[in-house]
Amino acid sequence: MIKPNRLSGEQYAENFSDIHPPFETTDAALVEANRCLFCYDAPCMKSCPTGIDVPKFIKQIATDNIKGSAHTIFSSNIMGAGCSKVCPVEKLCEGACVYNFMEEKPISIAKLQRYSTEKAMAANWQLFVRKSSTGKKVAIVGAGPAGLSCAHVLSREGIDVTIFEKESKGGGLMTYGIAAYKVTPQFCEDEVNYILGIGGIEIKYNQELGKNISLDELQKNFDAVYLGIGVGLARQLEIPGEELEGVEDAIKFIYDIRDKGYDKVAVGDKVAVIGMGMTAIDAATQAKRLGAKQVTMVYRRTEMEKPCTQVELDIAKLDGCEIIWLAAPKEIIGENNKVKQLVCSKMILGEPDASGRRSPIDTGETFTLDVDMVIKAAGQMPFEDLVNEIKFKIQRQNFNR
Repeated sequence: MIKPNRLSGEQYAENFSDIHPPFETTDAALVEANRCLFCYDAPCMKSCPTGIDVPKFIKQIATDNIKGSAHTIFSSNIMGAGCSKVCPVEKLCEGACVYNFMEEKPISIAKLQRYSTEKAMAANWQLFVRKSSTGKKVAIVGAGPAGLSCAHVLSREGIDVTIFEKESKGGGLMTYGIAAYKVTPQFCEDEVNYILGIGGIEIKYNQELGKNISLDELQKNFDAVYLGIGVGLARQLEIPGEELEGVEDAIKFIYDIRDKGYDKVAVGDKVAVIGMGMTAIDAATQAKRLGAKQVTMVYRRTEMEKPCTQVELDIAKLDGCEIIWLAAPKEIIGENNKVKQLVCSKMILGEPDASGRRSPIDTGETFTLDVDMVIKAAGQMPFEDLVNEIKFKIQRQNFNR
């Protein structure tokens, strides 16, 4: 039975508290920092998508230069504090740490990054000086990680920035799309405020492109426009029964938890989650922490091909989520327009393709799960219609010139 408010306030608070506690003492951080070998041509730095100089910021922690360490991180990634909590470091910097080849525990890079960035945020160290205003104005659509990062860099150069955000809070994916036990609502608010602290950045909330504002209007009133609208459309399963009551997109499910509060979001007794990415894990674990009695994750490939990290999968397992590998949703059966069962096809993996990945093949056999809620987490797509509309307008403008 799907219903909200299953647990007590204390249980919700415990279930959604910070799952990765920081270093408890300065000494603990210093001990970990001093384990670092400070490699030349460090593989951890090469593996960081934002190019943070990892050996440098860890060396700065080791020499008690916390402010310098935070500056090194924020120079490459102004959202380095949030990334230290949610980044899949097992596949990136920590996965590349040379200690892995020495059968030693890798350096806790994310935890050290969190240590210095959170100190900077708590003390409100503004580590960058905004240049004098140039008189130039830029409009940014979207106050997510891309929009905020762009705004901060522009503001540092003396450019005045106005961000138009369709939600009532900034932070984008960090605020609305990630499990609350990874980044709490208060942290998300603090991070946005810290970024805005440099000055020269204004956010106008509840302003949606194509609804409250238009591209033509922005181009007319600003010197440049940056679109940071993100990827927010859930991929559909395209199977019978997808329209039944009790079938939810994982993105919307997580969004509602962050927007409405834990006790306001309905969850079923028996929940099936389709997918095995980070969003699927977040949906499954949060469904369990909202009070679902049984959560089953269904993935069409094997554990070897899972897109999530092992750490994420372990969280789901520890929360009591069950997993069925080599299974794909075929049909959702309902009763009185409500989800009753999920029919799945049994799969096998074929030969590797050019990329080395094996495609799942339907064996023709099926099995059925009794469920009262299905959460779809089969991937996300860009806002193609909006992007194509904008591209057409720009092409037409260029042609008219």
